[in-house]
Amino acid sequence: MMSPPEAAMPLFAAGHREDPAGIAPLEHALRLAEALIFAADRPVPRERLQALLPEGLRAEAVLTLLASRYAGRGVELTEVAGGYAFRTAADLAPLLTRVVETPRRLPRAAMEALAIIAYHQPVTRPEIEEIRGTSLSQATLELLLEHGLVAPRGRKEVPGRPTLWVTTPRFLEQFGLRELSDLPRREELLAGEAAPVLGPALGSAA
Repeated sequence: MMSPPEAAMPLFAAGHREDPAGIAPLEHALRLAEALIFAADRPVPRERLQALLPEGLRAEAVLTLLASRYAGRGVELTEVAGGYAFRTAADLAPLLTRVVETPRRLPRAAMEALAIIAYHQPVTRPEIEEIRGTSLSQATLELLLEHGLVAPRGRKEVPGRPTLWVTTPRFLEQFGLRELSDLPRREELLAGEAAPVLGPALGSAA
C-alpha cells in the first residue's frame, strides 16, 4: 500500500538545495516515473527509478505523489511484487468483465499444486503429492514453470536429493501481492475468483 499523505515524506534527500526555478524538476521526475512504469512489463522496483532521478530526489516520495495523482482514477498505481505497476481500479473490475474477453486461468490441479508450494515452500514434488493426496502430473508442473509461477531452488538433502520448489516474483505479481506474508488463507487462494489470469508464457511472443 502506498503512503497516503504526500506531505508526510520529503521529496528531496537531506542536504539537497531545491532548484530556485521551481517545481519543473519534480514534474519531470513524475513524468519519468509514469513513463517507466507504463512501459515496463514487470513491476518497477523503487531502486530502478531512483537510478534515473536527479541527485537528491527521492524515488519513494515521487512514487507516493504519483500514486496520489492517480488515486480514484480508472487506473491506479499499486505496489506489488516488490515494485510498482499500474492496475485497473478494483471497483471497476466487475464492470470490465462484461466487455473484456475472459483470459485462460489455471486449472484446478495446477492451482492446488501452486497453493501447496506457496504455503509450504521450499517443498519437493513427493511432498506436494503427499499433501494433495494424489500424484502431480509432469504436465501440471510444466504449466506452472511455463508461466513463471514456480522455480527450482536447490535440492533437499535426503536420499534421491529431490528438487525443491518455490514461488517466484511473477507469482506475487499475478496475485497482486507485495510479499509472501500478504498471502490470503489457502481456501481463498484456491477460490475461483483468486485464480490468476494467465498472460503469455515466459519466452513466448506477446
